[in-house]
Amino acid sequence: MTDAVALTLDPDRLFPAESRARDIARRLYAEIADLPIISPHGHTDPSWFSSNAAFTDATTTFLWPDHYVTRMLYSQGIAPARLGIRSDNPELPAETDLRAAWRLFADHYHLFRGTPSRIWYDHVFATVFGIDVRLTGATADHYYDLIGDKLASEAFRPRALFDRFGLEVLATTEGALDGLEHHSALQKDWHGRVITTFRPDDVIDADREDFVANVDRLGEITGEDTQGWRGYLAALEKRRAFFRAHGATASDHGHPTAATADLPRHEIEALFARIRSGRGSAADAELFRAQMLTEMARMSVEDGMVMQIHPGAMRNHNPWLFAHYGRDRGADLPVATEYVRALKPLLDRFGNATDLSIILFTLDETVYARELAPLAGHYPALKLGPSWWFHDSPEGMLRFRRNVTETAGFYNTVGFNDDTRAFFSIPARHDVARRIDCHFLAELVTTGRLAEDEAFDLAPRLARDFAKAAYKL
Repeated sequence: MTDAVALTLDPDRLFPAESRARDIARRLYAEIADLPIISPHGHTDPSWFSSNAAFTDATTTFLWPDHYVTRMLYSQGIAPARLGIRSDNPELPAETDLRAAWRLFADHYHLFRGTPSRIWYDHVFATVFGIDVRLTGATADHYYDLIGDKLASEAFRPRALFDRFGLEVLATTEGALDGLEHHSALQKDWHGRVITTFRPDDVIDADREDFVANVDRLGEITGEDTQGWRGYLAALEKRRAFFRAHGATASDHGHPTAATADLPRHEIEALFARIRSGRGSAADAELFRAQMLTEMARMSVEDGMVMQIHPGAMRNHNPWLFAHYGRDRGADLPVATEYVRALKPLLDRFGNATDLSIILFTLDETVYARELAPLAGHYPALKLGPSWWFHDSPEGMLRFRRNVTETAGFYNTVGFNDDTRAFFSIPARHDVARRIDCHFLAELVTTGRLAEDEAFDLAPRLARDFAKAAYKL
């Protein structure tokens, strides 16, 4: 590897450039760097932990689950098939040589310069695998072989890595119809705390092509008559109880908008009949989602589950990619999202409840200071989720803190969650968040807006305590 360049991680990465602030950030970070990780919302596969089977190779471990990677490569004309990702279309044969797919990624690793993916991957390569040369086309085989050898060892089995990464709790996300078999197995034979999160979009979103069939299935597995509104609600309540029995403390709702509604009973029943028949309009589907957010808030008051609302993504924007490769291939895009008027029907009923916790997320940064911070800074039921998805980045995190702190403060936020499918990136993502929070706190201290002892009190709260409290963990 005569062409290899050293892979080094700057110990002061992401800290302020100004020397006094950098020194404070260093000392803050030293206090929290090794705190246990609370990962309260994500999309890792629970079967990894129930089976504890070895990860097999670099390509399937790093490339296939990570839509940050696939979307960047696709933007440069690299189709999923060239990475070995399969399609049902026989005219799109997938690369079967996984080493060749990894080489292709390595040849294009320069595309990730300046992105959070580059920070995460370099962190994983250096700290988890001990690699000391940069990933390039020339070092691709070295990486592939070294990663493969380590993945085959007992120390790199999922449960061992769970402990090594310092995970205190890890929440996965499952649809309302999931049998949670892997979570059942984990509860019986392992000390690691891997819990589920209730994601009912599959039986709430009438725009889904499988919505009617899913509601039929919901009735079958709960023994409730989901042909009618009462039976449908009863079935959802049963599923929430089933998820709680498997460790869930939260629900999650990925709606296109933040719209909520609080319709009279007769209007709800008529609306449900229309969408249940499959003859509802797009407006009906949006109104039904809006009503269901209010219904989910009511259920959360009753059963204590935390409610997360993740609106503002146009899903599957690329119809060709969706048709041939399915969901979660990097073609979901942010859209402008309104909250103040959208949430009012729900907040009129439940916003003043002190026993309800609704965590709001956004992909529309323009609403941080104008809408979300003032809402969370007033309503007891609301908290602000961290910068998310496209904004889960150093600059995105700083923009979030700078836009919301003056109005919402720190205590109406919920710390950090990694929201990832890529298991190996979890410690890297939390490290970035901790460094950026130390950066922000140090700036407040050096500009006279926060006492140093208060910064040291806040740092562990932002790193761990706020998330643990907000998600009832």
